[in-house]
Amino acid sequence: MSITERTSQAPAPTELPMRTAWLVLIVVVTADLMDLIDSSVANLAGPSIRADLGGGQVTVQWVLSAYTAAFALGLVTSGRLGDLLGRRRLFLLGMTGFTLASLACGLAPHVVFLIVARTLQGLCGSVMIPQGLALVKVVFPPRHLRKALTPVGPLMGLTMVAGPILAGWLLHLDLFGSQWRSIFLINVPLGTVAGALAWRVLPHRGGEDPAARLDLTGVGLLTAASALLIVPLIQGRDLGWPAWTYVMMAAAVVLLGLFAVSQRHSEHPVITPSLFRKRSFVVGLVIVAGFYASLSAFVLVINLLLQQGLHWTPLRTGLTLIPWALGTAVAVLLAGAVLAEKLGRTTLHLGLSIAVIGLLALWWSVAHWGAGITVWNLAPALLFTGFGSGLVFVPLVDFIIGDATAEEVGTGAGLLNAVQQFAGAIGVAALGTVFFARAGQLSLPSCLAAAELVFGITAGLGLLTLLLVGLLPQHAQQAHG
Repeated sequence: MSITERTSQAPAPTELPMRTAWLVLIVVVTADLMDLIDSSVANLAGPSIRADLGGGQVTVQWVLSAYTAAFALGLVTSGRLGDLLGRRRLFLLGMTGFTLASLACGLAPHVVFLIVARTLQGLCGSVMIPQGLALVKVVFPPRHLRKALTPVGPLMGLTMVAGPILAGWLLHLDLFGSQWRSIFLINVPLGTVAGALAWRVLPHRGGEDPAARLDLTGVGLLTAASALLIVPLIQGRDLGWPAWTYVMMAAAVVLLGLFAVSQRHSEHPVITPSLFRKRSFVVGLVIVAGFYASLSAFVLVINLLLQQGLHWTPLRTGLTLIPWALGTAVAVLLAGAVLAEKLGRTTLHLGLSIAVIGLLALWWSVAHWGAGITVWNLAPALLFTGFGSGLVFVPLVDFIIGDATAEEVGTGAGLLNAVQQFAGAIGVAALGTVFFARAGQLSLPSCLAAAELVFGITAGLGLLTLLLVGLLPQHAQQAHG
């Protein structure tokens, strides 16, 4: 049965008044903000968590990667599960689970409990987010959809960079003596209010495909391959790279190959095969992987350098990142309003070039000023890095899902988000390992040397990503069917 035939048999989505449609958008954007804030605030709070709960250097990496890896893994299947179980039902389930997992994170008595709660939080987030995108597409007529989604991209970019600043502020306030716990507990009132509103306004039918099936073989292979890759990357250095870590990584490669083969013969593939015949989609995902791996590693290492190396407070660290956040905010708005549509691929060239220059400037600043470095020494490099990164967000999404058809866009958007999250987890795991291996016992000289090394690697990764942009068409295409 063709996709068109299956779609025609799906029950018609519920017609909603425009006022209700905008309330649905508010609910979905709130869910996205909760996810993005949670994936970024833990970077700055990592040292405080370790100081309070104990654990080795690998603790910070696990607290970060447990969330992002679980989120990425869950995204692979949650789109199909929405068809099977209902998008409204899964969104409410994900929102409730995310809120309860946030509460568990905030009350965590020890590190293992926190890592398990972060994993559950990531899984619940992965259930919630894709259903929200699908519901927004259902409740807005095509003529209003682009208008509704226009502010979402810039808002997501701004939230990601505002997360560390929010975390620094919350850690400084130390509300009710909660220390780092407030960065998770803040989700409880947000999730409760958003969940109650969602219960009232979300449509009962969200364009589900009743003929959808879940490819359990494909899901199992992809999940196992991802876990076999990320566990040794996070744990390997701390254990001295025993033989089993190399065996696990080799097994991950084998399972990824088996996954690719299984998808070619599956009647209900996890990932819509036609997407991989679109050059902009494939190349765009590779660029996303390099960009987000580099970005996540940069955020982790700048926080570790400032807090554990230079012993700056979380608030001072958060305020130091304001030039980065400001540069990103301006660039995201500029790209979304003007540059992405007019310049197309050139916007990516410009953004990645400026980001690489910023990372090299950051490398030079750390090497030049060393222990005497100040907020003002770092500001120009952080501003450049943020501005360059901000120019990338909007056009990159346009290239990846701009020409996706109605049948492809759900899977495409889910895979885009999954690659973002998983690349971020790999970046934190791999380059975090590089940092800790070079930093040793986290003395100031070794932290400075480790930060220089990682900033140099991220600049090199940005340069490689820049070279791939030439494989994209000059302008993103828009689907007409």
